[in-house]
Amino acid sequence: MKTIKVGDQQLDLFAHDVSTSTPPAVRPTAPPAPPVAKALPPPPVVALAPPPNQPSVPPLPSPPRSADGPPLRQLQLGGHLVEFALRRSTRRSIGFMIDDNGLRVTAPKRVTLAEIDNAIRAKQGWIVSKLLERGERKVQRQQRQPVAWVDGAVLPYLGGEITLRLHQAPRHRASFQRDTNELHVWVTPAGSELQLKEKVKTWFQHEARQLFEARLDLYAEKLGVRYDALSLSSAGTRWGSCTIERKIRLNWRLIHFALPLIDYVVAHELSHLLEMNHSPRFWATVESIYPDYDGAKQALRKRSQELPVLFN
Repeated sequence: MKTIKVGDQQLDLFAHDVSTSTPPAVRPTAPPAPPVAKALPPPPVVALAPPPNQPSVPPLPSPPRSADGPPLRQLQLGGHLVEFALRRSTRRSIGFMIDDNGLRVTAPKRVTLAEIDNAIRAKQGWIVSKLLERGERKVQRQQRQPVAWVDGAVLPYLGGEITLRLHQAPRHRASFQRDTNELHVWVTPAGSELQLKEKVKTWFQHEARQLFEARLDLYAEKLGVRYDALSLSSAGTRWGSCTIERKIRLNWRLIHFALPLIDYVVAHELSHLLEMNHSPRFWATVESIYPDYDGAKQALRKRSQELPVLFN
């Protein structure tokens, strides 16, 4: 089975001292001829290096370009050229969505392009700061080393760590030993790394669904609401969503985080059943069943940047 194993030039500058001596004075018999001016060589071109420790600005993320979709729109916001995807809908106002894929704008059909651009300019401070934040997080994720899928690998689970134990067997299966925090996975001798990763992912998703259902039932009772369906999401950065049909989607990768962070996302999405927005009334609803929602929101953002790369 294929595994991934993780595992000067010196510049001296010399200053040359040139010494000159004065010859004995000689009485000229005739006035000396004027010296001939020699052409001086052009000064060398010196390339200026950038100042040391200059912080680099991460690139602003842009929505993926679709071959059959409409082209992205561009707008200059200060010193940044922002690309965004525009979608028309029946909604009454202009909405903004920012994630790792950049800015997406949803606007009513009656609103002109100029009005959309003006609405973006009115929020340009918030938009640019969020895009810069997303760009930096994306760069940090790309720099993290992926997990080596070998026996003894450490995997994040419910805010802690579990150890992967590999065995050979005629068929693939997985079993978790809670007393030792070890995930035992049996693979065939001819099994590939992809098959191993899929088996581990399936186990994580199974654990996630069972836990999410229990936490949704608990917080729905606290809030006095009812949801109709739960589905698992594999989105890159979006942790949850709620529709007007009372369907809730939760990212199965939440299973890597501690239970209080999972509960925050659960409380957040259930609160949308009463307030389909992020108004002060919405956050008051979240606070009624999860008081420290702001601390959990910050912790979730920080912890998501610390997770190792498990699945591409």
